[in-house]
Amino acid sequence: MIRQLAGLAILVLACTGLFGYWWLSLRAHNRRIDNLSVRLHVNGIRGKSTVTRLLAGVLREGGYVTVAKTTGSAARVIAPSGAETPIKRRGAPTINEQVDIVAEHVTPEVEALVIECMAVRPLYQEYSQERMVRSHITVITNVREDHQEEMGETLEEIADSMSATIPRDGILVTAEDRPHLRARLERNAAERGSTLIYADPRGVADEDMRGFDYLQFKENVAIGLVIARQLGISREAALQGMWRSVPDVGVVRLRSYPVRGAQVMWVPMFAANDRESVILTFDTLRAQFPPDAPVIGILNNRSDRGRRAELFADMVPQDLAHHLDHVITFGAYEETVIPRITEQGYPADRVHAMGDSVQPSLDQILDLVGSLAGPGGAVLVGMINIHTAQAELLIEHFAELAGDEHVDELAESRLVSRAPAGVRRMHRAAARRAVLTDG
Repeated sequence: MIRQLAGLAILVLACTGLFGYWWLSLRAHNRRIDNLSVRLHVNGIRGKSTVTRLLAGVLREGGYVTVAKTTGSAARVIAPSGAETPIKRRGAPTINEQVDIVAEHVTPEVEALVIECMAVRPLYQEYSQERMVRSHITVITNVREDHQEEMGETLEEIADSMSATIPRDGILVTAEDRPHLRARLERNAAERGSTLIYADPRGVADEDMRGFDYLQFKENVAIGLVIARQLGISREAALQGMWRSVPDVGVVRLRSYPVRGAQVMWVPMFAANDRESVILTFDTLRAQFPPDAPVIGILNNRSDRGRRAELFADMVPQDLAHHLDHVITFGAYEETVIPRITEQGYPADRVHAMGDSVQPSLDQILDLVGSLAGPGGAVLVGMINIHTAQAELLIEHFAELAGDEHVDELAESRLVSRAPAGVRRMHRAAARRAVLTDG
């Protein structure tokens, strides 16, 4: 009996200790959160990590001492200087990671936190907002079909699920372009005493996009500009901050290389292989292409992707004709793809076979690209698939030209040119002191 009572007492003490530790941790977390002037919670289906990075750049350039955290396969903590640190996990990620990040990185001098929502299930999303972040402003980038098993089968149900992260008496910002879904988000925000602000991409000029050296979307930039207005940050500072932010891992970089005396912008868009994504990407990228440079699309067809070859053959005359000045075919199916394109009205003299029917060398491919370039150079866009003999030749060639230009994202985040204005001023002051000391 005494042994049983002793065991029970130990269990009670252990439970009390654990509860006490949890209570003290939560109290410390709340204290750190309450000391922040700005708390932004970024949710949505597409673009969360990118928007988190852009918003952190806006706040840094606007003078806020800002910590940001992205999630996903390449989770990062972004320091006030813009320098990034990978998050090392011992197991599967959990939403409790958010508390650990705040404890480790939100020091007394930090003024703002931008944090990407990790939760998928509505109950966890609500817990993240109400107990962990308590944002002043929540961003829901968009509503798309994904995670249906947790968030619901319909777009309306998914919108309702993500609405669990809307603040109370705060602001919801979204770039969702479908009015009925935006109205649903607005209704959900009103139920929490919050106001919805639509980040309209039509307010983003083509000139605003030319500061990005990688694939970026106007919807994301529009969100950054809305946040800047809410916080009294100038449009110029907001754009500078977004331009300087380091892109997410795996983003499409826009780089120009010399090809037979012409500067050719290389856009390896091979991962975009569905109609909607390709059209959206072209519509977005157009603003970042050099003016007066012909756009050359590569249709890279694998022999085991016949249906996809047909799809893109139809897309050229139906959806992409206004974007593409020339088309080069790589890989298989040229005997059916080229007639399919031209029979629908795309000019035959603008379609060039360089695939398996020709089996060209790298020099032949480069000669053709150089001959199609104009006085302003050219834009060369790879589409559909990666693995064909011709595409691999081209990819390896541009990789060799890049050489030392390649900088991984972690190293890039530590470049002074990517740092916010205050950090750059400190570096300039330190350089001046060094010169005076040497003198």
